[in-house]
Amino acid sequence: MSAPTLDAPPITTMGPIADAIRAGEMPGRIWVYSNYHCNLACGYCLTESSPKSKRREVDRDTMVEIARQGAELGFTGIGVTGGETFLLPWMPEAVRAMAEHLPIVVLTNGTLFQGDRISKTDGMDHDNIALQISLDSHLPDVNDMARGEDNFRKVVDCVPRLIEKGVTVRIATTTEGDLDDPALDPLKEFVATLGVAPEDHLIRPIVRRGRADELNMGLTAEAKDIPSELTITADGAFWGSFGPTVSNGRLDTDLLLTRTILPLDIPANALLGALQGMPAGNDAALGIR
Repeated sequence: MSAPTLDAPPITTMGPIADAIRAGEMPGRIWVYSNYHCNLACGYCLTESSPKSKRREVDRDTMVEIARQGAELGFTGIGVTGGETFLLPWMPEAVRAMAEHLPIVVLTNGTLFQGDRISKTDGMDHDNIALQISLDSHLPDVNDMARGEDNFRKVVDCVPRLIEKGVTVRIATTTEGDLDDPALDPLKEFVATLGVAPEDHLIRPIVRRGRADELNMGLTAEAKDIPSELTITADGAFWGSFGPTVSNGRLDTDLLLTRTILPLDIPANALLGALQGMPAGNDAALGIR
């Protein structure tokens, strides 16, 4: 199961990748890890991102080319994550350029959109662009315990301002408890007061990879339990956005597909080959997305 996507364009491309996506045999979204460094150091971070992390960036031109080639192959959407994506000064320009090829959702902690810096999102009031911002509790102290001091205030400040600008905003909540726990109801109600529609509030579990694995937090998942979305990083192409994690400072390569990222058909066909014969997983039941 994957996160809600923007309206995907109809697939008109021919070829094995397009055919597999059209048939529902392969997810239609590509993920790109734009970078690994971050201004926060969240307790359950998959990539051990922090201000001290190695940057390992995918450059702007490569990101736009991934979107272009993805559309040609028949992919229907693209997601960009990190690290903190907007630490890259050229990210706003890249997002707008990628959106000309595919609908795009960009994951961000939202803390950089303070004061006049909200201008970073100029031009993102676009039908093909959504920003997904993390918020884990309606209680500031609880939220900030995992995500960092003053995180709650900064998110609550920026979300209504982004919506007022016409930017599509989604909220992502990561929890160690049950996804339908009534204790989450006050958070759902609070998110709605920020102007975010219920269908744009994503609740997902902590997956025991990266920093969460070191702290014995979250669900243990096998490859078949992880949504098989093609994921591109500076280190290569991986099975799913939960694939290119970092544990004890080292990149996990158990879900590495290829070291080649372009041309995109090479990792895309590697993923398609790996999917053949793969038994059904529990990603939907576990809520991993």
